[in-house]
Amino acid sequence: MNPPRPLPARAISARCQNTPSARTCGSLLKLCLGAGALGLAFHVFAAEPAPGGNTAGTAAGAAAPKAAAQFDWSKVPPVTAPSRPGMFTIPPSGPGYYSLWDHVTGNKREAPPVSPNAPYALMTTPAFEADYRYLEKPGHEKDVFDPIKRIPMGDDFLLSFGGSFWYRYMRESDARLTNTSDNYHLIRSRFHADLWFRDKVRLFAEFLDARSFGQGLTPAPTDVNHTDMLNLFADIKLANIKDGPAYLRIGRQELLYGSQRLISTLDWVNTRRTFQGAKAFWRTPTFDLDAFWVRPMITEKDKFDNWDHKQEFFGLWGTYKPRKGQLVDMYFLSLDDNRNRALGSNNILGHAITHTIGSRLAGDYNQFLYELEGMYQFGQFSNQDLSAFAVASGAGYHFKGTPMNPQFWLRYDFASGDNNANDGSRNTFNQLFPFGNYYLGWIDRVGRQNIHDFNAQINLHPQPWATFTAQYHRFYLANKQDFLYNAAGAATLRDATGQAGSYVGDEIDFRLNLHVNRHQDILVGYSKLFAGSFLKTAAPGVSPDLFYVQYNMRF
Repeated sequence: MNPPRPLPARAISARCQNTPSARTCGSLLKLCLGAGALGLAFHVFAAEPAPGGNTAGTAAGAAAPKAAAQFDWSKVPPVTAPSRPGMFTIPPSGPGYYSLWDHVTGNKREAPPVSPNAPYALMTTPAFEADYRYLEKPGHEKDVFDPIKRIPMGDDFLLSFGGSFWYRYMRESDARLTNTSDNYHLIRSRFHADLWFRDKVRLFAEFLDARSFGQGLTPAPTDVNHTDMLNLFADIKLANIKDGPAYLRIGRQELLYGSQRLISTLDWVNTRRTFQGAKAFWRTPTFDLDAFWVRPMITEKDKFDNWDHKQEFFGLWGTYKPRKGQLVDMYFLSLDDNRNRALGSNNILGHAITHTIGSRLAGDYNQFLYELEGMYQFGQFSNQDLSAFAVASGAGYHFKGTPMNPQFWLRYDFASGDNNANDGSRNTFNQLFPFGNYYLGWIDRVGRQNIHDFNAQINLHPQPWATFTAQYHRFYLANKQDFLYNAAGAATLRDATGQAGSYVGDEIDFRLNLHVNRHQDILVGYSKLFAGSFLKTAAPGVSPDLFYVQYNMRF
């Protein structure tokens, strides 16, 4: 066995030593800290003996225990790289200016710089997956926030701090399909602390505060959450299996899987989305496997959030990565909903259980981009049998080596609907916990339920630090007697007779992201929904649009 690598020079440099005081957070905190302390105590008092070595000679024998006491931090934490979403883009490469600050200062780089965060204002990746392991490599690019990252506490402990702040201005007309205009401001702050004992035990806590100012309409539940915990969990290493480690995570945690059509952190909203429960996960270079049981959190803006004890969400998710840029997702998910909100035949409210089985292929090959995902659902919906499905498909092309790095996608998305509420069968697809805006328009009026979406996207990089995206959607109801569902999955408009037709309308979406520097991004966007025959009948005079400007800072 090779001896552990010595700590790099930066690990023993002067560091910030002040640690934020812990705050009691009720039974959840006790659960996380108790599990972490138990695992920590186990590994401290029952640690494996140091690997043996050549002790011939007094000097060699004396030096061996000291070297063995050091731990190689270069692979901690074992980060899960974010999966490619649908309509993914391939970023610029080669010589260029990779931030506005680089351009202003004349710092032309030969290749994109190493960065723990994507160069974009919206980032669904959880903070606990940000990869700062490059700080263990000699000669890395220095940063003003390095002193609060990966602070060594003796040979066996590593502590990091970080956070983010964003501000967004929103101007909406015909907001929420009403004849109301609204102008308001959203502010969100996040701070986290991350403590590792070798690669054995991890304690992660992330604070969130989300506020809204100036809204004419009542703020949505996703707009406001005062002083709460977004993540609060303990990881305990179970074993090394073949090429990778296996861990158990207990506590409050964000979930993100695959294309994010079914499970996402939902970074577009001010509060993000989180769950509470347990997850076991195994990571290898070619295969990842997760099994989880969680409950979604209920956002209570002036109270400490609690989990929804009437909903249980559990599943098994595997991702195979045969080669760089290509992947296969396979999954089985179950949502057990006991809130008695399932409206069955004869208007009977009852329990719903939705099982989802699906798979996804995505990747790029010789400048061609592709994705195909199929999802089938079965179970019970009140007193009805559930049978529903959804398909997402797309093909694109990357015009590599041409100015502005253009990429073009053509796509078709479908999710089934129901044409008879009293036939004993439920056929409306349940989108679960998605990043719906990314796929079905940023105005939020259309969700992945009872919908056809024919869409196209073009991506350009006028500069390596500027990303422009344009999308076009044409929406039709899958069944014209079923509801139009919004991005949150709520039923909004319906013509039970079907006489309003199925043509919902057309939406255009434009976004421009300016990557100011490693920590800062500015996003400007505009979206417009042009009413079709269905909207003109169900919501006369409504043709909403949205303009927004967002500033985001991460550290």
